[in-house]
Amino acid sequence: MSTVKEKLKNFKMPHTYVILISIMVLVLILTHIIPAGEYERVPDPNSGKNIVVADSFTYVDDVKAPGLFDLFLALEAGYVDAADIMFLIIFAYGFVFMLTKNGTMDAALGSLVKYFGNRVELLIPITMLILGIMASTMGIYEEVYGLFPVFVGIFLALGYDAVVGGAVIFLGVSIGYAAGTTNPYTIAIAQDIAEVELYSGMGFRWFIFIVTELIAIAYVMLYARRVKKNPEKSVVYGCDLDGLQVRSIDEIRAVKMNTRQILCLIEFFGVLVFLFYAILKKGWYIDEISAFFFMAMVVAGILSGYSATEICKTFIESTRSMVSSMLVVGFTRGILLLMKQGMITDTIVHGLVTVLNGGSSYMAAYGMLIIENIVKFFINGSTSAATITMPILAPTAELVGMSRSIAVLAYQLGHSFADIFWPTACALCCGLMGVPINKWYKFVTPLFAILFVMEFVFITIAVAIGY
Repeated sequence: MSTVKEKLKNFKMPHTYVILISIMVLVLILTHIIPAGEYERVPDPNSGKNIVVADSFTYVDDVKAPGLFDLFLALEAGYVDAADIMFLIIFAYGFVFMLTKNGTMDAALGSLVKYFGNRVELLIPITMLILGIMASTMGIYEEVYGLFPVFVGIFLALGYDAVVGGAVIFLGVSIGYAAGTTNPYTIAIAQDIAEVELYSGMGFRWFIFIVTELIAIAYVMLYARRVKKNPEKSVVYGCDLDGLQVRSIDEIRAVKMNTRQILCLIEFFGVLVFLFYAILKKGWYIDEISAFFFMAMVVAGILSGYSATEICKTFIESTRSMVSSMLVVGFTRGILLLMKQGMITDTIVHGLVTVLNGGSSYMAAYGMLIIENIVKFFINGSTSAATITMPILAPTAELVGMSRSIAVLAYQLGHSFADIFWPTACALCCGLMGVPINKWYKFVTPLFAILFVMEFVFITIAVAIGY
């Protein structure tokens, strides 16, 4: 027994890439076990998106399951298919790195620390709440990628660890996105496809937002206090921070902001404000945001007094830190492409939905939650998941005596809260914060378990009140 305990104690999770490759191999095997199938899809006259026709599932016989070489082809294709996200990461971090390189972030942090004094812990709830509200209402998510290295550096300097800095951003935005009140990429699309009145039931969703955001904030703050009191309690204690330069809190306090740094800080906030405006009013998405970050980086270099050569060298230097995060994107996208090639995604959804037939309202609602949590592993995009599952789950809800709004809520809760746990969703953000995915799991698993239970609590209340 002692030998088993020692092995468990000394067990180390494999590298992030090993985990992702293992998932790809598993998916490859599943394409040879699960029969290929597909639903018929037709254009939706309201949204213009292709939606699934309920009860249209058919098996496809003439599909060749991918082979071993196709696994590597899927990985290469994943990098090509995810190029927009990869360049968003490069350019967003390039802008932040420029502000870090010229001392703007250190000077701003010094001013912030002086302002908060002994209350620096308040940065955790304030930041998480602000990001949560923006994600819940406007649907921001990828837009915060450039903030990861900034907040990791901030909280390391304040005596915490990289997980605290990363979790403030990742959990803040993810929980808000999941508890979407007017999120156009989840609630609006799902309600439109399910033919539910747009933004109906908002009061209950605000209740969900408040409860889950408070749970996440309390969880991060408790962990942060434990780490600051005893650094050995950190889940990343003793881990290599990939060369991240961390200043002490005294050094941060001593930094004073000069005129160039003030201009760069104004640009930083101006970029964020304009991005939110452009996303909401001008319809900007990945390509436009990436280009804007790249332009902002160049402007920051000019404001810093850098020559053209210095700007280019700084940009090249910034990309070195992002190579690991970029590679993760290709792996996760490759997993989805393998499933698409083997045409097993629709078969899996069909099999899961079939289980719901004949159940009570409560059991059907619970089943929908479980289905959406499982579907999240295979379909990462919230819009894609909505277009596939809503045309099936919405009519199913009616058949068992529930409103279509319950199906939308099950999609929202089950699909979105899994962002913080499934490797196909969280691996990228782990790379951005510089935290190995196995360490992230050690930190986040208890929180995910709590939120998973809360999903069932919320859906039970919704069914009881006739949501």
